[in-house]
Amino acid sequence: MNTFRQPGTVLTDHVVEVPLDHSRPDGERIEVFAREVVAADKADADLPWLLFLQGGPGFPAQRPVGRQAWLARALREYRVLLLDQRGTGRSSRITARSLAARGDARAQADYLALFRADSIVRDAELIRGRLAGGEPWSVLGQSFGGFCALTYLSFAPHGLREAFLTGGLPGLSAHAEDVYRTTYPIVAERNAAHYERYPGDVALVRRIAERLATRKERLPDGSPLTVEAFQAIGGLLGQSDGSHQLHYLVENAFDADGALADEFLHAMAPRVSFAGGPLYCVLHEACYGQGRATGWAAHRVRDEFPAFDGRAALESGDPVYFTGEMTYPWMVTRDPLLAPLRETAELVAAREDWPPLYDPARLAANEVPAAAAVYYHDMYVPRLLSEPTVAAVKGLRAWVTSEYEHDGLRVSGGRILDRLIATVKGEV
Repeated sequence: MNTFRQPGTVLTDHVVEVPLDHSRPDGERIEVFAREVVAADKADADLPWLLFLQGGPGFPAQRPVGRQAWLARALREYRVLLLDQRGTGRSSRITARSLAARGDARAQADYLALFRADSIVRDAELIRGRLAGGEPWSVLGQSFGGFCALTYLSFAPHGLREAFLTGGLPGLSAHAEDVYRTTYPIVAERNAAHYERYPGDVALVRRIAERLATRKERLPDGSPLTVEAFQAIGGLLGQSDGSHQLHYLVENAFDADGALADEFLHAMAPRVSFAGGPLYCVLHEACYGQGRATGWAAHRVRDEFPAFDGRAALESGDPVYFTGEMTYPWMVTRDPLLAPLRETAELVAAREDWPPLYDPARLAANEVPAAAAVYYHDMYVPRLLSEPTVAAVKGLRAWVTSEYEHDGLRVSGGRILDRLIATVKGEV
C-alpha cells in the first residue's frame, strides 16, 4: 500500500486481485485499483466506508486534490473509496494494444463482455471483504456508476448499508433503442436552446459543416474530421456549462484566410476520439444490453430523427444539430488507434447473450435505504426512463430537480450529496 497526504486528506492506494470471470474464481485474475481518501483529522477514526462508482462506462475514478467538490461533504462522516472500475485507470487498463494480446476479434469480444456492471459489483464485493471486514458499506453512484449501484441493489444488497444515486437511474427493462428514442428528442431541444442563446452560432456551425462536407480535413492524429464527427461534440450540451463551452469552441474555428484554425482542430481532437477510453466506445451500448443485441442502436435509431442528418440540413438550409451521448460505428473505424478494434466492436454490438443487469423482483423487495437525484432535464439518463425505476425500487426516495444538469454532483459543491444523505436519514 502507498499512503500520502494532500491538503486536508490522507490517501492510501489499494490493489486487489479478482477473477477475470467471477463464474470461474480459480481462473485468470486481473488487478483492481482503488484509492482510499479520509479527512486528515479523522485518519485514525472508525468511519463507515463510502464506495464511489464513477460514470462511464470505461473511465477511472477522479484523481482528487484535497477536498474537492462532493468529497468535502463526504469526508465529514465517511472514509471514501474511489474505485477504478475494471479495465480503467490502474485496474488492468484496457487499450487497443492490450486487447490485441488477447487473440482474435472473437476472443477480444468475449473478454470485453466481462467488463460490465455485474462484474464491477462482484469486484466491489471482494474489495469490501478485504477493506471493510465484511461489514456493509455505502455506495455513491454517478451516472453509469448509478447503473452499477442499481445492479448492486439487485444482486448483492447484503453488501450495502445505504445507496446514493445521482443521474444514474436507467430503465430496468429499457433496451438501447428505447434509450435513444427517448434521448434524441431531448438532444434536439438542447440544440434549439443553444441556438436561441447564441443565434450567431447557427451560421457559424453551418459554415464549419460546409467546409467539412466539401474538403478533407484532418485532426492532429491524422484522423478525418467529418460532419458527423463534428456533430458528435454535442455531448457538451448535457453539462451545466456545456452550451457556453460549445460556443467558445466554435467561435474561433476559422483563420483569417478561411481555413480551419489549428487551435480549433487541436481542441476538437480529444472531443471526437475515444482512444484514451476505448471501453466507453465499445461497451457504451452494452450497458443497456439484457438478453439481446444492441446492434449500434444509436446509429440505427438516428434515421428516425432526420433533424440530425447534418448533410441534409446543409442542403435544406436548416440548422445543423449536434448529437449527444451516442456511439456510432465510425467512431471506431475513423480513429487510427481504435481501428484495430473494428471487428471486435461489431461482435460486441451483435452479441445476444447479455445476462440481466437488474433483478426487478429483488428491487421490489428492497430493504436498503436509498436516495436518488433525478435531473429533470437530464440529456444522458432521461427522466422519462428514471421515474418508472423510482417506483419499481421499494423504499427508494427520489429528488427530482431542474436546478442541476447531469454533472450536478461535480458542480454542486456537495449540496446534492448532502441532500441525499439527509434524505436517507429521514431529515427531508
